[in-house]
Amino acid sequence: MNQKVKDYLNLFGIAGIIIALDQWTKWLVHENIEFGTQWLPDGLLWLMPYARLVHWYNSGAAFGMFQSGGMIFTILAFIVIGAIIYYYPHVESEDWTLKLAMGLQMGGAAGNLIDRLVKGKVTDFISVGTFPVFNIADSSITIGVAVLLLGVWLKEREEKRKTAQIATDNGLSNE
Repeated sequence: MNQKVKDYLNLFGIAGIIIALDQWTKWLVHENIEFGTQWLPDGLLWLMPYARLVHWYNSGAAFGMFQSGGMIFTILAFIVIGAIIYYYPHVESEDWTLKLAMGLQMGGAAGNLIDRLVKGKVTDFISVGTFPVFNIADSSITIGVAVLLLGVWLKEREEKRKTAQIATDNGLSNE
């Protein structure tokens, strides 16, 4: 199997897991929590002021931002997914953080895109404190950005280490 096929299997594997988890949890919410209501298991009711599951819809972006921008975000999701599919095989194989971030972001974008195409709006259900209600797809996109930033930081740190090592090897120093 060639490297490009392996790359795409990794990308679609990560994205597929996110999409499946996102759609399954949204289905559970639709089946078990009436729209506009909240729920927690009896043993966790003490968490209710801080965290709860709710059944809510969002026609905007992640975390309820930019309401009524559904068509723009539908088009944007297609563009993001297309760009990730195009760019993914060009990423260096050692850059696992970028590959993971792209898989997480593609899975999140696709999970919410499915909702927009099927229902015309996105189902949100995780409510923590006063933070806007969100879902697994939103979380995946956010975690993907965090992994991307971590990868950039690790890469910069490694470059600085290499530069310092070269300077030391050549008898140079910053002093």
